[in-house]
Amino acid sequence: MSEPHIIPSESPRTPRQSDQAKTLTIIIYALQAASFIVGLTFLVAVIINYIKRDDVRGTWLESHFRWQIRTFWFCLLWGLLGAFLSAVVVGIFILLANAVWVIYRIAKGWINVADNKPMYAQ
Repeated sequence: MSEPHIIPSESPRTPRQSDQAKTLTIIIYALQAASFIVGLTFLVAVIINYIKRDDVRGTWLESHFRWQIRTFWFCLLWGLLGAFLSAVVVGIFILLANAVWVIYRIAKGWINVADNKPMYAQ
């Protein structure tokens, strides 16, 4: 008779796993930044966020993943609104403000991950 398989609620993270998660977080910020040249990379970044989300759960990098995911969805929302309203000029200002906001979020996140700091208190 075999022993029951017990799954720990929180698996221990090795320094190597932590380094890989941090590197992945930086790559996702890079993909977000690259979206200003190749827009598809923003979608790739958020897909990676969702796929790898469990790997960072319970760590300081979890806040970065949440930050990155929210950046994507709000950028999409304001981008669609700005595109729709660009026929009446105000949309152009929304699109510009959205671009500045995304640049800020990428820069702030990249700086914090480089300093090993979460995005905000959890």
